[in-house]
Amino acid sequence: MNEGEVLLFLQLKQVGKTFTTEEKQFQVFSNIDLDITENQFVSILGPSGCGKSTLLSMVAGLEEASEGTISLEGSLIKTPGPDRGMVFQQPSLFPWLNVRDNITFPLKGKMTKQEANDHADHFLKMVQLSRFKENYIFELSGGMQQRVAIARALAMDPKVLLMDEPFGALDEQTRHIMHDELMKIWQETQKTILFVTHSINEAIKLSDRIVVMGTRPGRIIADINVDIPRPRERSNLEVIELEKEIMSLLEGEINKVLKEELNQ
Repeated sequence: MNEGEVLLFLQLKQVGKTFTTEEKQFQVFSNIDLDITENQFVSILGPSGCGKSTLLSMVAGLEEASEGTISLEGSLIKTPGPDRGMVFQQPSLFPWLNVRDNITFPLKGKMTKQEANDHADHFLKMVQLSRFKENYIFELSGGMQQRVAIARALAMDPKVLLMDEPFGALDEQTRHIMHDELMKIWQETQKTILFVTHSINEAIKLSDRIVVMGTRPGRIIADINVDIPRPRERSNLEVIELEKEIMSLLEGEINKVLKEELNQ
């Protein structure tokens, strides 16, 4: 694959989203241009209301763009597809199925039952849940449930893994463990990951690249390559400096919103 082909892996061109009601129109964001290369781990970071989750839903094909185009390997994205796997903040798992059956459910009709079970077992081993494959979802902790959701998404062998604040509901200790687990999974699978988060530290710890979004209107205000060697400890001076840089960018956006609210 030459350099030009790599740059066209996942491409957003002049993408905008406007919600229209009978009373008014609300522009979430506009003029979003973004090229993501294959195997990259890219985080979208920004304050509430900037449209980062909406943007991820559009890449997933769950929302339509009001303007512009989104394409994966040159094919326009208009609907959901198996080439994109989605992991939400709250795991969307079936409580009446056990762990392995949750993973094999989307594989029905695509392979034999034994093949699907073997496939599921491979990814359960990857997320370190092999001994829980017969358990039901309610028997698992929040972190374990999210690992099942990740295993199910990976079992579909998507070209892009889309993650919408997947660790946002977890406690700090579990979140730290999940960061390490996700890094191991990403290094083993080399999937392209597009990851939405509110956490600056989370974005720095995980990402090759951080796309910072501003709000009112939603837009990209910075696109930062993270060249700090992994693993990235919070006490690392380079991590501290980058965190300060991003915080400064976001503080400007948050202060702008507060001023608008006070002047209403």
